[in-house]
Amino acid sequence: MSALESEIGELWERKQNGDVSAATAGEDEFATLEAFLEALEDGEIRAAEKRGSAEQSSAGSRTSSGNDEWVVNEWVKQGILLNFGLRENQAYDYGGVDHYDVLPLRETEDLGARGTRNTPDGTTIRRGAYLGSDCIMMSPSFVNIGAHVGDGTLVDSCDTVGSCAQIGENVKLGANTLIGGVLEPVENAPVIVEDNVSLGAGCRVTSGFVVGENSVVGENTLLTPRIPVYDLVEEEVLYGELPANRRAFTRFVESSVSDHDLFEGGAYKPAVVATDLETETLEATEREDALRE
Repeated sequence: MSALESEIGELWERKQNGDVSAATAGEDEFATLEAFLEALEDGEIRAAEKRGSAEQSSAGSRTSSGNDEWVVNEWVKQGILLNFGLRENQAYDYGGVDHYDVLPLRETEDLGARGTRNTPDGTTIRRGAYLGSDCIMMSPSFVNIGAHVGDGTLVDSCDTVGSCAQIGENVKLGANTLIGGVLEPVENAPVIVEDNVSLGAGCRVTSGFVVGENSVVGENTLLTPRIPVYDLVEEEVLYGELPANRRAFTRFVESSVSDHDLFEGGAYKPAVVATDLETETLEATEREDALRE
């Protein structure tokens, strides 16, 4: 256990016991909170990470490609919640943007040195968010606290990356894509989008869903644990995950209420169909090299 994890744990217990609040928090408490946010922004700590079976904790583990699993770091989510619970609302200004919140926006001076860029007039990065090297954020887009965006990833116009979401390397989030956030309860897994995934415009990924690496998801697809994934490769029905190396798209299947008199012609519900990833599909999703020059 690191010193920071120990400090967050102790502060969490004090907050839960009513020994400290936003009204009573002082210099020592805020020093811990600031060190925690800096560690998130530097990529030193994450709300969830992939671990081998020998390293896994008992709660919050989710499947992923390979033999490893995604495991929630509950203490990191506790640290994020403490940054809300132990701070007062106040006025902030950053980059000419006035806002009223418990946290300021994330400073972006370090992004240029890593080759990462965010276009003007509408890209918003909240404190405690990590952006890797060679990332692109198009306007308008938003990355929330605790989110981790890997190297070479494109966050396109009108995209939202929710709290604690873990986005891999070389991911393409199509325009108007929503990656949901998960903060409470602390043991719940966030949304995971693994490396080399391409999400088409208008996709929605929510409630801790895991998108396996190298997958290509068609436009306007909703990925949530409540909607079944019909995996035609392994011939099984899955919930909460899309396996690696799949091409996925929305189709509609017959609903259990189809025989109701009110549904003339039958009723249907959305589902996701996953097939083999074809070479043509991969070529169609490649980003132009000019974006990286």
